[in-house]
Amino acid sequence: MTAWTVLATIVGYFIILFLVSYLAGRKSDNASFFTGNRQMPWYIVAFATMGAAISGVTFISVPGMVVGKSFSYLQMCFGFIVGYFVIAYLLVPMFYKRNLISIYGYLEQRFGAATYKSGAWFFFVSKMLGAAVRFYVVCVVLQSLVFAPLGIPFVVNVVLTIALIWLYTKQGGVQTVIWTDTLKSFCLVLSVVLSIVFIAKGLGYDLPSLVSAVAAHDTSRVFFFDNPKEGTYFWKQFLAGIFMVIAMTGLDQDMMQRNLACKNFKESQKNMIVSSISQFFVIALFLVLGTLLVLYVHATPGMEIPEKTDELFGLVASSGNMPIIVGILFILGLISASYSAAGSALTSLTTSFTVDVLKAHEKQDEASLTRTRKLVHVAMSAIMGVVIVVFYLISNSDAISAVYAIASYTYGPILGLFAFGLACRTSVRDKWVPAVCIAAPVICFFVQGWLLDSFGYVMSFELLLLNAAVTILGLALVRKPSFS
Repeated sequence: MTAWTVLATIVGYFIILFLVSYLAGRKSDNASFFTGNRQMPWYIVAFATMGAAISGVTFISVPGMVVGKSFSYLQMCFGFIVGYFVIAYLLVPMFYKRNLISIYGYLEQRFGAATYKSGAWFFFVSKMLGAAVRFYVVCVVLQSLVFAPLGIPFVVNVVLTIALIWLYTKQGGVQTVIWTDTLKSFCLVLSVVLSIVFIAKGLGYDLPSLVSAVAAHDTSRVFFFDNPKEGTYFWKQFLAGIFMVIAMTGLDQDMMQRNLACKNFKESQKNMIVSSISQFFVIALFLVLGTLLVLYVHATPGMEIPEKTDELFGLVASSGNMPIIVGILFILGLISASYSAAGSALTSLTTSFTVDVLKAHEKQDEASLTRTRKLVHVAMSAIMGVVIVVFYLISNSDAISAVYAIASYTYGPILGLFAFGLACRTSVRDKWVPAVCIAAPVICFFVQGWLLDSFGYVMSFELLLLNAAVTILGLALVRKPSFS
């Protein structure tokens, strides 16, 4: 697969993407940018949200995960489904009832301005870092397949791709994001299904032999109950999956901005349940693809499993033994997942910064608000580009682990704030909340190292729960006396 083939695939996808973006955003205003005017059909949002949860990191990292962790990721996905029910029936009605543009407005209503700013800033840091890590993966792949062969440096690669994302999201906002996510979901499912078909064909499998080969392979083990110290232990993954999805979806402005675009909370609930179940099966397909990739590498002379398993899918897709259509499907799925996720992140970061930090929607008229929003959108794009380059210079771990590690530290305080606010009616000393939110991740960092050094205990995604628990304890310590 040549650089020009990859470039032609990207150009073709962007022609369709810009057409969808133009049609969705040509009559948009600030309300459609922030909330989609709350008129989006739930089934469209469900299909879009299913794809929205799957980024370029998922597309690259999940198939490669089977090498060291088998299908253990499905344990977390079972937890995701439970978490989506919690979001749908606890958080969604509350957000609709309060008619929030940004979900962090709840924190101001419940505790005060300092708590509100704390939640918004932690979201800003978490989303910016998480989105940059996800998009970094794509930039690295495109660098090796397109830009490096053409002699273009990585920084130029990042600038060009961020500029394209800014261009197609600058007008329509969340309304555009939902429709482009629908396109993404279609391309994503098509890519993974057809990749499975072509790779299975290359191995000489029909459907029954494909199922038998995957089921019999060591990498298809799903459940791990034997060693609680390991990161793949079932209860650690399952419980972390519940709270991870509550934090990274239910308490994430990016994801909830889509769900709050439905007409009412009942339609939003239907959207969330359908999208969560669909997401489970799509991730299962990625894991099946991962086992097929391992089987293909072992069956092909001269090929070896790469040291960085994130490279496994790309290695097989771009090999001369595969038909060119597999490489095209790989690029199509990768860019559809990644560009859409990055565009969605920019939209939510723009919304949160404009509404939560600047409070521009309360201070400015429609024309001034539009100018502010557009300036913030440009700034968010520039910051994301810088973070991607920095991550490129310092990264040495698999991307999906990096995403969840960041989330465990930055979403933990947000989860703690909402959990404390919903679980009790106690007020807190608002001015002390930022210190509590900063202290919690720092304490958890040292606890994580102490457990590993002293007991050999590897903290996995349950780090999020510890972070939230420390935040809740800190809030309890700074609560106001009951007589005040």
